[in-house]
Amino acid sequence: MEIKDYLAYRQEEVEKLYASVGWTNYTEHPDMLSFAYRHSLCILGAYESDVLVGLIRAVGDGASILFIQDIIVHPDYQRKGIGTALLKEMMQRYANVNQMQLLTDNTEKNIAFYTSLGFVPAEAYHCIGFIKFGK
Repeated sequence: MEIKDYLAYRQEEVEKLYASVGWTNYTEHPDMLSFAYRHSLCILGAYESDVLVGLIRAVGDGASILFIQDIIVHPDYQRKGIGTALLKEMMQRYANVNQMQLLTDNTEKNIAFYTSLGFVPAEAYHCIGFIKFGK
C-alpha cells in the first residue's frame, strides 16, 4: 500500500470509493464533489497496485485550522491500518496547525479509532459542535 498526494481528480474512481461506504450524498451530487476536491487544502490517496482504496481530504487554512472532511477506506481494505496511515500522514504534514477537527458518526468504533490517534471529543474542552445543512 502506498500513500501519495491525490493530485488529479478522477470522478469515476472517487465516486466508486464513496459508493463503497454508502456516502450517497457525494455520489448523487457529482458537481459538488468535483468542486470540493478542487478547493480542498490537501487530499491523500491510499493505493494498492495503482487502485485507489482509501483517501483523506482536509479543508482549512493549514495554520490555525485543519478540518478532516473525509476519510474513507474501501470495505475490502478496512481493518488493515490504511485509515490510520492516512490520518497519521495528514497529521504529520500539518503538525504545526493550531487545531485539527473532524465530525464523525458517534459509534464506539469511531471513538476508539480517533482517540487512539490523539483526538478527543470537543466536550473535553467544554465545547459543543454545531452543524447546519444547506440545500
